[in-house]
Amino acid sequence: MTAAKNTPAKQQGSNPGSIFPYIAIPACFVLSTLVYLYVFGDPAHFVDGDPTKDPLPGDYFGTIYKGGWVVPVLLGMFFVTIVFVLERAITLNTAGGSGKVDEFVKSVKSALDRGDLSAAAAACDKQKGSVANVVRAGLAKYGEMAKATGMEKDEKIMAIQKEVEEATTLELPMLEKNLNVLATLASTATLIGLFGTVLGMIRAFAALSTAGAPDSSALAMGISEALINTALGIGTSAIAIIFYNFFTSKIDGMTYRIDEAGYSLTQTFASQNH
Repeated sequence: MTAAKNTPAKQQGSNPGSIFPYIAIPACFVLSTLVYLYVFGDPAHFVDGDPTKDPLPGDYFGTIYKGGWVVPVLLGMFFVTIVFVLERAITLNTAGGSGKVDEFVKSVKSALDRGDLSAAAAACDKQKGSVANVVRAGLAKYGEMAKATGMEKDEKIMAIQKEVEEATTLELPMLEKNLNVLATLASTATLIGLFGTVLGMIRAFAALSTAGAPDSSALAMGISEALINTALGIGTSAIAIIFYNFFTSKIDGMTYRIDEAGYSLTQTFASQNH
């Protein structure tokens, strides 16, 4: 009954998160295009105020603009990375609850050892978050099984375990949502950056080959513009990898604590109900 009641609420709460990528990702690429055209492409960054000419000496905005059409793509990927890092950080911080999870698990175990289900439930209500939600569902089933008659002890323990597993199944998708976006960006940003660099090098050497005598300054400028793409790609990929691993580690820690709390529930029930 508890799982059936919780499921619709969870589904309703997940709807905004489900459409978030479809709004955030296009918005990031629109923003990157505007930044590329009107910030980096501002005529003030170029000789004679003409974006088709060389950028002013030492003007990095103009140099970035000359990186070509791959630059707004990489900027869009960078913005998407930042947005989803912030989104995951906020979500996981909320899922962690209002206090330290380790202390919460200890307080629940202590209350269960005393046979005080109301204190354990109060700790869940105070903590909130994903771990507390799972424990709260397990406690509800714990109390139900303690009063149940006509069931074997093993059947009651299995019922508690199943309730904890179902509650965990409802919580995990919310914790892991959108991590695939960071994983994709981590693996593709560098490749797209290298692709932009190759295009830039092709343009630079093609310009030299048609200009007659080699122009070392033109070659240096072309290489500089091409490497902008590599820098953007590597930077975006590095940020995505670091935070993907950080968030994955944090989720693993929450999952471990959920398992620990569920194990405590079943063991306490087994020892106190003969």
